[in-house]
Amino acid sequence: MFAVIKTGGKQYRVAANDLLKIEKLEAKVGDIVEIGNVLAHGEGENVTFGAPFVDGALVTAEVVEQGKNRTVIAFKKRRRQNSRRKIGHRQLLTTVRIAEILLGGAKPSKKAAAKAEAKAPEAKAEVAAEAKAEAAPKEAKAKKEPKSEATSGEEAKAAPLFKAPKGEPDDLTVIKGIGPVAAKDLAEQGIVTFAQLAKLTDKDVAKIDEHMPFSADQIKDWREQAKELAKK
Repeated sequence: MFAVIKTGGKQYRVAANDLLKIEKLEAKVGDIVEIGNVLAHGEGENVTFGAPFVDGALVTAEVVEQGKNRTVIAFKKRRRQNSRRKIGHRQLLTTVRIAEILLGGAKPSKKAAAKAEAKAPEAKAEVAAEAKAEAAPKEAKAKKEPKSEATSGEEAKAAPLFKAPKGEPDDLTVIKGIGPVAAKDLAEQGIVTFAQLAKLTDKDVAKIDEHMPFSADQIKDWREQAKELAKK
């Protein structure tokens, strides 16, 4: 006999003793879990479909392992926008072994593990009182030792990567690949002239690559263009 179940937003065709990886379930290894969302069941060509679920049908499974799926990397880059984003995700999974497929309201031979009882109100009150007592001395100390204006200013705005030279800045947007936004970002980090860009060392390029949304190849290309413009 087989059944089609729905769990974690996905559908699975299962039979007794099947090993299955599904979206994470709150259960310990060895626990018996019940899956009541049975969409269909049958044997051979005789299949019964639910609307949407089959009344009185139940699938039980034993939790074998709690783990994670492989890491999935999502990378997005916008051309000529100086925008890159990289996000990794590992889905939590529960490995189960299908134990029984029950029909007509039949009871499972092994009961599902009971959920952990919630903490008593008194216990919650004690935990809250302890947390408040620990926080009180920290708040009092913070009031006695306020941060100085200089320290606050330093935290609000970090120092630029380079020191801007005196004199009239150049129009960096003349360089192919540098738009108004990129020019503004470079100016905020102290780079305002062709000569500065032309004299950047490989160490400087690595520093910009690390702290700004520009790649090392972009900066090297700008450096070569700036060398020609600085001669004029």
